[in-house]
Amino acid sequence: MAKKDYYQVLGVERNASDAELKKAYRRLAMKYHPDRNPDDKTAEANFKEAKEAYEVLTDAQKRAAYDQFGHAGVDPSMGAGGGGFHGAGNFSDIFGDVFGDIFGGGARRGGKQVFRGADLRYSLDLSLEDAVNGTEVTIRVPTLVQCDTCHGSGAKPGTAPKTCDTCGGHGQVRMQQGFFSIQQTCPTCHGSGKMVTDPCTSCHGQGRVNKTKTLSVKVPAGVDEGDQVRLSGEGEAGENGGPPGDLYVQMRLKPHMIFNRRGDDLYCDMPVSIATAALGGELEIPTLNGRASIKIPAGTQSEKLFRLRSKGVKNVRTGHVGDLYCKISVETPVNLTSQQKELLEEFEKLTREGGAKHSPRAQSWTDKIKNFFQ
Repeated sequence: MAKKDYYQVLGVERNASDAELKKAYRRLAMKYHPDRNPDDKTAEANFKEAKEAYEVLTDAQKRAAYDQFGHAGVDPSMGAGGGGFHGAGNFSDIFGDVFGDIFGGGARRGGKQVFRGADLRYSLDLSLEDAVNGTEVTIRVPTLVQCDTCHGSGAKPGTAPKTCDTCGGHGQVRMQQGFFSIQQTCPTCHGSGKMVTDPCTSCHGQGRVNKTKTLSVKVPAGVDEGDQVRLSGEGEAGENGGPPGDLYVQMRLKPHMIFNRRGDDLYCDMPVSIATAALGGELEIPTLNGRASIKIPAGTQSEKLFRLRSKGVKNVRTGHVGDLYCKISVETPVNLTSQQKELLEEFEKLTREGGAKHSPRAQSWTDKIKNFFQ
């Protein structure tokens, strides 16, 4: 299968700068990374495709070969272009930015290592009416925010963190083990590159404090159980001035007294009397947008399902409107008077004389039993 043009994969012009390439790849990596799309083979393929395009176009030699010869210029199996991974330096730089944003890893900013804040999840209980029609609610979320006193530095006002003596401000230390040199996070400053000698009294040197934020959430019409609304930047504050995480508001639907929701369709049970089921009639039923009526044909049996088109839920993504299904439940009368019992006994006698004419299902059942024992 022919490979796609690398510039088209990243969605950039052919004269795009390294900064534009990095921005485009960062966006695609955040969207398609396998850890964000588990068991999604298409997303995994898109991620690998974007990674390959970025590695080639950020390597000056490979990009020149690609611009002149296309994929043949950078594919070792075609005898052109150098094999191996020449773009390691560039990819290493973006690795800290992209995957730090996804997984909370560190990236360097202003000479120190910063960390993206954690994402938060909030469960919002909604009535069926609010989920169907949409609403706006106010929520209170406990989280970590940047300290107002030290502005996230962790140092007491009037002082500043000093460069870590162990790593020299790099946040990483290199250890030699035989022939191998291993780089790891500095155990003294934990990767920040700075040490706070006079900590802020408000946050005790952490740079973040606990706070309950009040936020307004707009719930779009048609959301269902498990749907999420993302509030960008409303998660925990990052460490060392890093970017904040996001807040994901997850919908939970409360049980409804009348309706059960299944996707875009609504279901309800409608009790009817024996007389109505036998003689027929008209029933008024509730919907989420008012009242409606259905005609009950004479001889309707219990569990008969009636469908009212476009009386369900409008899908939040496609705009498709579901249906309302009403299931008939023939109700047996209770607490009968003597007169009512006499009338029912007379009715039962007359019905039996008619046999299958009045009770076809009962007669069929009786015939099946006889055949079974014979």
